[in-house]
Amino acid sequence: MTARPPSRPTTPDTAPAPGATDDSAAGRSGRAATPRPPGGDSAVAARGTFAGPAAGSVTGPARTRPSAPREAAAPGRAPAPAGSSSGAAPGTAGHGVRPAVPLSDEDRGRLLGGAHHDPHGLLGAHPVRGGLLIRVLRPCAKGVTVLAKGLRATLPAEGDGLFAGVLPLRTVPDYELLVDYGDNAVRMPDPYRFLPALGELDLHLLGEGRHEELWQALGARIMEHQGVRGTRFTVWAPNAQGVRVVGDFNYWEGTGHPMRSLGSSGVWELFLPGIGEGELYKFEITRPDGSRTVRADPMARRTECPPANASVVDASHYRWTDADWMARRGERPVHEAPFSVYEVHLPSWRPGLTYRQLAAQLPGYVKDLGFTHVEFMPVSEHPFGGSWGYQVTGFYAPTARMGTPDDLRFLIDALHRAGIGVLMDWVPAHFPRDDWALAEFDGRPLYEPQDPARAAHPDWGTLEFDYGRTEVRNFLVANAVYWCEEFHIDGLRVDAVASMLYLDYSREDGGWTPNVHGGRENLDAVAFLQEMNATVYRRCPGVVTIAEESTAWDGVTRATHHVGPGGFGGLGFGLKWNMGWMHDSLGYVSKEPVHRKYHHGEMTFSMIYAYSENYVLPISHDEVVHGKRALVSKMPGDWWQQRANHRAYLGFMWAHPGKQLLFMGQEFAQGAEWAESHGPDWWLLDPSYEAEPDHRGVRDLVRELNRRYAVTPALWERDTDPAGFSWIDGGASEDNVFSFLRFGADGSPLISVTNFSPVVRHAYRLGVPGTVPAWREVLNTDDARYGGSGITNPGPLTTEATPWNGRTTSVSTVLPPLATLWLRPS
Repeated sequence: MTARPPSRPTTPDTAPAPGATDDSAAGRSGRAATPRPPGGDSAVAARGTFAGPAAGSVTGPARTRPSAPREAAAPGRAPAPAGSSSGAAPGTAGHGVRPAVPLSDEDRGRLLGGAHHDPHGLLGAHPVRGGLLIRVLRPCAKGVTVLAKGLRATLPAEGDGLFAGVLPLRTVPDYELLVDYGDNAVRMPDPYRFLPALGELDLHLLGEGRHEELWQALGARIMEHQGVRGTRFTVWAPNAQGVRVVGDFNYWEGTGHPMRSLGSSGVWELFLPGIGEGELYKFEITRPDGSRTVRADPMARRTECPPANASVVDASHYRWTDADWMARRGERPVHEAPFSVYEVHLPSWRPGLTYRQLAAQLPGYVKDLGFTHVEFMPVSEHPFGGSWGYQVTGFYAPTARMGTPDDLRFLIDALHRAGIGVLMDWVPAHFPRDDWALAEFDGRPLYEPQDPARAAHPDWGTLEFDYGRTEVRNFLVANAVYWCEEFHIDGLRVDAVASMLYLDYSREDGGWTPNVHGGRENLDAVAFLQEMNATVYRRCPGVVTIAEESTAWDGVTRATHHVGPGGFGGLGFGLKWNMGWMHDSLGYVSKEPVHRKYHHGEMTFSMIYAYSENYVLPISHDEVVHGKRALVSKMPGDWWQQRANHRAYLGFMWAHPGKQLLFMGQEFAQGAEWAESHGPDWWLLDPSYEAEPDHRGVRDLVRELNRRYAVTPALWERDTDPAGFSWIDGGASEDNVFSFLRFGADGSPLISVTNFSPVVRHAYRLGVPGTVPAWREVLNTDDARYGGSGITNPGPLTTEATPWNGRTTSVSTVLPPLATLWLRPS
């Protein structure tokens, strides 16, 4: 139970050091810290509101102070009745209590100024000669009484909200405080009588940078400590002079809640009894120059909904129902399994839906279309929705825009129950400069490199992480583990890997410093990525990591212990986005068919390097925004030809070695670019819309592609094995035709042939293996069901002893215009 003291007249506050600034008000959860009227609102009254004047002025220039703090009441105990005195009962009032030796001016000033490293050494209970010294800092209180079994003793006031006395006791009892605010009082345990709630093992692992469950050690954690329920607050701020907890429970005035430093670890800690779920909080940090800043918790597991930015005390109560999925997801290596991904921007897929409402729609839609996985664009908390989540401020907190962390767990659980894996975009490359978040967190560069030129990300106006700092690397590695273990994420797609790997990324000559070997490689980032991948794969069976890496870095998907020709071990990713294939193939299909023969090599070049890494073929959000046009709108010709090109391209993509990824809206040939403000144009699928069959036909094709793909091992079983692919004819540039064979592990074949010309090619001969007597058409993107012209090969295609394409046998086919065919043994 908690109770809230009253609003009170404004009192002076402690001033920052000379010349320093105080920006604490600007960081208070996006709201002004205005005083509340006596009695508060109904919610406050229900928790025990009381009114009364403040007592004890604080030295220093006056400034507006927020309303009086809410004290944490002792569990199971009610506040004293209104109007009761905080003094002791007759015969015991002040009995045996002697005044304490006053604090030194230095300690007093540092304590009240939020710059003391050891407030527990001054506050709480301490044995002294002749008894037990108890000192309490309760701003705005009129009096403080110590309560214990057989004890009721009033502490003399020392001014500035300090109360202290020496009691005739030899040991420290389990005492509580009765804090009098005039018309009412609150009974509560003393936060400063508790030992540190963070263990030595945690501190040791933190110091080594090996705390793989960092979220268990830092941040706000609800717990029972020394028999009392409350919340332990911990934060890493090694450059701070002092740190205080501020929040709704003290009206964002942290004077009474300074934290203690836990030595060389750089961690600050405070256990607050009675504080529980839903409380808003931040950390008020006194910088090295004496100024103050109020910061959100870097380890917060829940946040306010933007634009508000306070951290929220949270604990998960979700009970998972996906045990079968979790046990089976790693049975087959991902590069030897079907892997077809639907990329989703959750806030705009169906704008306005919560996580739980999405759980009622998204799994069914994705399952119906046959995708094996969904990929969420970043769900970590971010202040600006227009960043799509790629500028993260809350690395451990799902965005509150659509609900609570447990609501997100509910959505992921629903997808797993539908048999759909969940991938998540993860952004360890950079973070924004918001002055309430990570940038210069404790007054100096902390998460970012010390050198401002090295810290600044040249493309996005953000800051890069200091991958060479042990604690920063630990923060990120543990974050990857956190999403996989706490949210059952099945894969992490790591954003902007290239910008991490190269010291000269987007930098001009002279604008970067070479590594110790004189090279351009960021050795610290390489080591971080290797550690992250090794840790995730060790701890989280069945999880896959995927690199968005846009260069030819050697060994992105090679094991970390296998050293390549460049002298580096592999980065250890499971898969890599094939940005080269994406760029080349889209460039080809955007050309008019009459010009395509001059760009034929752009479609065949990918097979030169197709087995250098384990690839995903991505048509992602990046390709359908910012003037790049939607996929169907990239295609030349009239509306029929655009859709035909679109369908043929998808058929080619699904048959090409590598896994597939398609961004939402492209599955039904949305013509407009994606915009996060409104999402896909679902109205195109409204039966009342005249052109609805055109869009429904493309979606029906995507469903059939995924269905055929799932039951055809030749299309995925040997994606990373050159023996799984053979050109039939990769040089038919005059015809705009591409034909090749795919083979399963047992040798079972599939023929894919794509005609990127708008003419029908009759009796088009293809050289085929002589071991197959006849072939049948199993997919044709020109089928009338999909909006095509309906030119098909309805009967078996008999293998003939006619040499062609370097083979001794061949078949004769009809190739529809702008279409892809798949043929299987009949």
